[in-house]
Amino acid sequence: MLNKLKQKWLAIKLITRMDKPIGTYLLLWPTYWAIWIASDGWPSLHMLLVFSLGVFIMRSAGCVINDYADRKIDGSIERTKNRPLVNGMMTSTEAINLFGLLIGMALGLVLTLSLFTIYLSVVAVFLAALYPFMKRYTHLPQMFLGAAFSWGMIMAFAEVQGEIPTIAWILFAANMCWTVAYDTMYAMVDRNDDVKVGVKSTAILFAENDKRIIGILQLMTLALLWTVGDILAFGWPFQLSLIVVAGLFSYQQLLIANREREACFKAFLHNHWVGLAVFVGIVVEYL
Repeated sequence: MLNKLKQKWLAIKLITRMDKPIGTYLLLWPTYWAIWIASDGWPSLHMLLVFSLGVFIMRSAGCVINDYADRKIDGSIERTKNRPLVNGMMTSTEAINLFGLLIGMALGLVLTLSLFTIYLSVVAVFLAALYPFMKRYTHLPQMFLGAAFSWGMIMAFAEVQGEIPTIAWILFAANMCWTVAYDTMYAMVDRNDDVKVGVKSTAILFAENDKRIIGILQLMTLALLWTVGDILAFGWPFQLSLIVVAGLFSYQQLLIANREREACFKAFLHNHWVGLAVFVGIVVEYL
């Protein structure tokens, strides 16, 4: 009995990627950007707690529904062939039940927020559930991921300010560009396998222009973040953080230069530092 429980817990840990926190970081940093800016640098403990837990829970739910959507093809992909729904550690029914439980937990958190934010949370759930299935129908699933990973920023402004100002949408656009850039790097890891099984991605769509378009998206991210800083009259701390980000982006371009699997995956993981650098710049501005 105890061994069976341990196996189930291991399956839950693996399918929710508790052992791989990069997705949580990439979702958390932009949410923190928005919370700090919306709160003028002084977010409430309630905001931090609800949105931090919400990020972790929704990221976990997204991983579960992603594996459910890909359960019939993951076995053909080198990187995903040992996931719980492929190797039998978890059944499809258990995965759907887990997804429902996580969404219920997220709902419990959202119900402590304003009615406006609760309405907006419906969009968050829709995007999280929709994204995994988009790779069957469009070469732009990364755009849906970008929207899903950016929606928490919109909710943060709605909760703090009771409205969604222009600055929130500029931040949303910046994060969209950044997400498509780094998730294209991620898709480059699986590109050959994805072509074989018929899965679509921006890495396949961009083809030999992948590195160039990623670079353009990175420049757009920097331009939009600079615009945010200009509108808010941020000084040298934020500008310095963008210089750091430019250096990190340049390093990522070097990593993906030869399109090697491990190097592309390393470049993807490296984006954690991008989000952190921007966050530090914002926090220092308000000190």
